[in-house]
Amino acid sequence: MTLYKIKDFYPNYRDDLFDGDDIKGYDVYAANNDEKIGHVDDALVDESGYFRYLVIDTGFWVFGKRVLIPIGRCRVDNDRNRIYAMGLETKEQAEQLPEYHEDTVVDRHYEQNVRSVYSVPNVENSATVENSPPVEGAGVAATATGRQVKSPTLPQTPNRATTTQETERVVAHEEEHYSYEHEPSLYNTTDRDHQKLKLYEERLVAHKHREKTGEVLVSKQVVTEQAKTAIPVENEKVVVEVREAVGTEQNLAAGEAAFNDKEIARVEVYGENADIRKEAFVREEVEIHKEVERNTVQAEETVRHEELEVKREGNPIVEDNTKRR
Repeated sequence: MTLYKIKDFYPNYRDDLFDGDDIKGYDVYAANNDEKIGHVDDALVDESGYFRYLVIDTGFWVFGKRVLIPIGRCRVDNDRNRIYAMGLETKEQAEQLPEYHEDTVVDRHYEQNVRSVYSVPNVENSATVENSPPVEGAGVAATATGRQVKSPTLPQTPNRATTTQETERVVAHEEEHYSYEHEPSLYNTTDRDHQKLKLYEERLVAHKHREKTGEVLVSKQVVTEQAKTAIPVENEKVVVEVREAVGTEQNLAAGEAAFNDKEIARVEVYGENADIRKEAFVREEVEIHKEVERNTVQAEETVRHEELEVKREGNPIVEDNTKRR
C-alpha cells in the first residue's frame, strides 16, 4: 500500500478537491473538549486517490511533533476551516504515536504502530458466552438460564520464546494481508464528516528514477607491429674505358712523345644512403561525449473514478449543479 502526499498525487488539489481552499493549514481541535492541538501540515492518499491520513503538526501542544491521524478519525468543518480529531485528545496519545518526518517511509509496520493507538476493540464481533463453543476437556457447570456448559480448562503455559515468535509471525501475517477496508472506522469517509473528500478517481502515476546502467572506459594502449618501407637510392660509379685509336694514328718524333707518369684524372663519386628512423605522428583524434536518448515508456491500466448519481422520487424540485463543471 503505497501512500503519496496530496500535492504529488493531485497537483491541483486546491481547485480540484476544495474549490480553491487548501486543507493544509486547517486548525485541528480535539473533538471531546474543543482544545486546539495543532494544524494540518499535509495529507496522504493511497494509489487510488483515497484519503488515508492527515499529517498533524502539534505545534506547542507536544513540542512541534508531527503525527498521523486516520481520515476516519477526522471531522471536517469547511465553514470554519477546522478539523476535529476523534481519538487524539490527550498529549499521552500523541506521545505514543510514531513521529512523522518529510522523509518518513510509511510502511506496513509504521501504519500498524499508528493503528495501535487509534484502534478500538470491536465488541460487536465478540461472541457471547451463551453462543461460544465449549472448550474441549472442560468440566460441566450450570448457567443462569439452566443450560449446562463446560467450564474452560486453562491450557499449559507455553514457552515464552515460542509465544513471542508465534506472536511476531501472526503480526507479520496481519500486516502483509491488511486492507483499509478491514477497519472502516479508521479509513472510511462519510457525507457528514467529509463533505469535500468524497469523490475519488484512480490515475496512472508515473515516476522516474535514475540508475547506473553501465560504465565505459576509454584508454590508450601501445600495439607493436612490424612495418616495412622502401626508398630508392642512387650511387655513382666510374666507368673506365680504353679505346684503341684506329685510323687516327699519328707518328710523333721521339722527342715529342709526352711520357708523364705524374698525370692523374680525378673524378668525384657520390652515392645516396638511406636514412630510416621512427617518428611519431598524430594518426587520429578521439572526441568523447555523452548524448541523451529519449524514449517513451507506454503503460496501460484500467482506472476508476466516482461520479455523483442523483435519484429522484416523486416530483421534487432539485437544482443540479454538478453538470456545470
